[in-house]
Amino acid sequence: MRRTDRLFDLIQILRDGRLHTARDMAGRLEVSTRTLWRDMATLIAGGLPVEGERGVGYILREPITLPPLTLTEEETEALILALRLLAEGADPGMAGAVERLSGKIMAVLPASRATRAEPPVWIFPGEEALAAARHLPDLRRAIRLGAVMELAYADGEGRKSRREVRPLVLEFWGRVWTLAAWCETRGDFRSFRVDRIASLHDTGRVQAPEAGRDLAAWRARMGISG
Repeated sequence: MRRTDRLFDLIQILRDGRLHTARDMAGRLEVSTRTLWRDMATLIAGGLPVEGERGVGYILREPITLPPLTLTEEETEALILALRLLAEGADPGMAGAVERLSGKIMAVLPASRATRAEPPVWIFPGEEALAAARHLPDLRRAIRLGAVMELAYADGEGRKSRREVRPLVLEFWGRVWTLAAWCETRGDFRSFRVDRIASLHDTGRVQAPEAGRDLAAWRARMGISG
């Protein structure tokens, strides 16, 4: 199992809000407790709200929950449309989540509302979005876990290069996906069109947010506030 996948699985284990011992989690992931301790140190350094220590166990301090909501008809349609955009936007990693979430929403809507919830919109992703789709799940995971990725890239003039990057944020421009990242190879922020990434590999390294090379610094560079 790749380390980034293992870190993701650790987060899923901790989401139940219970205390988990290192030995228990290490057994579930089939790794040594020493490896588990290193993984937990990485997650904590990356900002995951976890309390715990060796010999005691670990617990997620702020479990992710969604309080009850009352939605207007327009809000319901907006939510369904957003899910449609995700489902038909060629991101295979989101397909299962969209289907489950749509089912939960439709299950709690009044019967009269459910029959009118489907927005009258058809969505047709373009070639660039389809070409980018295969990389989106790995890039989203890398952003979430702080993974350093190696990519083979070709710019608009066909010049090829290999880069090691820290993915920071994905942007969708209505036709193309771009990735903003700290480029280890160039020592600066760079933006990459995801459909021009020929291959993408996990280096196995995880980098905690670092001042001057993180999302906040990129937003400051781009003049993005709020």
